[in-house]
Amino acid sequence: MRVDLFDFELPPERIALRPAQPRDAARMLLAKGMAPVEDKIVRDLPQLLNAGDVLVFNDTRVIPAQLEGTRGEARIGATLHKRVDLRRWQAFIRNAKRLRDGDSIDFGAGVTAIAEERLADGSFTLAFEGDEPVEILLERAGRMPLPPYIAGKRPTDERDRSDYQTIFAREDGAVAAPTAALHFTPELLTALDNAGIIRETLTLHVGAGTFMPMKVDDTADHAMHAEWGRIDAETADRLNAARAAGNRIISVGTTSLRLLESATGEDKVIRPFEGDTSIFITPGYSFRAIDGLMTNFHLPRSTLFMLVSALMGLERMQQVYAHAIAQDYRFYSYGDSSLLLP
Repeated sequence: MRVDLFDFELPPERIALRPAQPRDAARMLLAKGMAPVEDKIVRDLPQLLNAGDVLVFNDTRVIPAQLEGTRGEARIGATLHKRVDLRRWQAFIRNAKRLRDGDSIDFGAGVTAIAEERLADGSFTLAFEGDEPVEILLERAGRMPLPPYIAGKRPTDERDRSDYQTIFAREDGAVAAPTAALHFTPELLTALDNAGIIRETLTLHVGAGTFMPMKVDDTADHAMHAEWGRIDAETADRLNAARAAGNRIISVGTTSLRLLESATGEDKVIRPFEGDTSIFITPGYSFRAIDGLMTNFHLPRSTLFMLVSALMGLERMQQVYAHAIAQDYRFYSYGDSSLLLP
């Protein structure tokens, strides 16, 4: 499909630079089939779901994956993207033309890494030196990797260390937050429990590729970056049992959705999964695992706007986004939410 079919005009002032306070006070647009859209707030969620519905969350935790350093006199920026092993990470490099295989980068605070290899997509494999766990080194020298549409408008600060983590964050490894779950609070979880809504978690370590612009004119020519994920056997069994009982599986975020769809066969059985997924969902895709999606509002021409268009239909999502823009919804990672029920 042509990428320009997924374009739309977004006024820059619609881009949220901070999350709503409290988090569950964010607005939420309800799109249910072809019925007229409704304007809600996130804390309405328990009343919009049915007892027995299952919300599936991503428990990945964002690490301080943005690094600034030097190679000699050259300034080098690194955004870690995907873990290779205990000491090595794939990273996107700013000022990569000043970097050669084998160069050492000094990130300050006693943190250094060797640029081992330039990869085909222009990124590098970085090997961190020393004996301390890389997670400790990143806490010392790194900062939270805010999306470029926020970082380009204000500096990252200490508040982002908590704002850019979900209440479910447990497994270190993401370089971007699963932002749909940023809206959840302990009070909302209690209300969901009281309404009989079930919660499950999986892990998908979101990579920096989620922010990469599409550089092709046709979706068939786009190569998705791989991300590592895991669904254990017990979780898969409970999800399958819920569907067999006639209950809905609703993914909280596109990251949970992509992993669920990667783990599900054509027979619509969700299986245990551990490994990389580079699934790319565009209109025409037949969903196997999920019955709905809670998600924030996405960038024009992005793979995620293509995903929601696959779920609801492109014309329907264009209508939904036109309503959201006209009604002053806040967009992107720190923005408002939508509940999409095809």
